[in-house]
Amino acid sequence: MPVPVAVDLPVQSPVVFEAPLPLDSSQLATPMVLEGTVDTFDPVARAASLASSMSRQWCGSYRSFTGGAVQPVQVTLASVQPMGQMVVLRGDMRIGETSTPVQGNLNAKSDQLDLLPLADPLTAGLEPGGSFLGLQGATLAGWVAPRMTYPGGRLNLAAECGSSEALPIRGLW
Repeated sequence: MPVPVAVDLPVQSPVVFEAPLPLDSSQLATPMVLEGTVDTFDPVARAASLASSMSRQWCGSYRSFTGGAVQPVQVTLASVQPMGQMVVLRGDMRIGETSTPVQGNLNAKSDQLDLLPLADPLTAGLEPGGSFLGLQGATLAGWVAPRMTYPGGRLNLAAECGSSEALPIRGLW
């Protein structure tokens, strides 16, 4: 008589396990069939491709979530090196009137960007120890402050930097 698993038995009680007999050896000879697709994405090759084709000049703007003026941003990458599935970035960033060296990593598989400003005095709203975290590559990133009391900000970048200012929009009437 099989015993249910949840029943308490005295210490010296014999427990009987029943296995279905006889074993069907035809099940062992059946080929295994995998369903679905195989992931052919190569993040190491994509990192090498990104390192060779990535723009070295990025322009955009930064705005704190606490308000304030939109500040122009310019990022110049001096070194872009693939390292496994990561792309290691080094360069300079100008936010408003403040310039700082930056270093970062771009994950070729997930497009996550971590960009760290290295200067001690940064522009208003940015503190040393914080970083920019982007989940869409370098185009959109948020400021992750070193303290929880600061809500952060938003960094928008584009690979195209206009050498001249945009023309003002004129009304039709």
